[in-house]
Amino acid sequence: MKILSPKQKEYLSSTIRNVADFPKAGILFKDITTLLGDAKAFKFLIEHLYERYKDMNLDYIVGIESRGFIFGAALASKLGVGFVPARKPNKLPYTTISQKYSLEYGIDELQMHIDAFGNKPGANVLLIDDLIATGGTAKAACEMITKLGANLIELAFIIDINIGGIKELEGYGPIYVVLGD
Repeated sequence: MKILSPKQKEYLSSTIRNVADFPKAGILFKDITTLLGDAKAFKFLIEHLYERYKDMNLDYIVGIESRGFIFGAALASKLGVGFVPARKPNKLPYTTISQKYSLEYGIDELQMHIDAFGNKPGANVLLIDDLIATGGTAKAACEMITKLGANLIELAFIIDINIGGIKELEGYGPIYVVLGD
């Protein structure tokens, strides 16, 4: 089950609520809380990701704040690997590295602990988040993973909202979108 069949994608998609005009007019928000609240669907998704990544010799999963934490931590636990949070500024208590990135309305930043990968050069890492939009946040996480000397094995997203983010991430590693084309 390295990729989902159209029927399996339809099943998972049916558990995600679309919210029109949120957080502003013209945006169709993909609300994954309904997928998370459906125990059968959430278990199915984590099982699928486990099957995809169980033989990739991962050492860590990096999840992007905040919904990437949910998928990343659940998958890391199932795989028996470490979980590393990529957080907004001033949320991590130890020495961090940071990476700024552009938003439609300004600049934001992500941070990770400098010893996130246990000072293990060449750690094999999977980056995961709930969705890919413009790619800025994921690109910042990729930059930090690279700066810390880890091998980015793959970038995984549950949803692609098709506004160019995938193109922004080309060159960082293979990209897998669970509910992609």
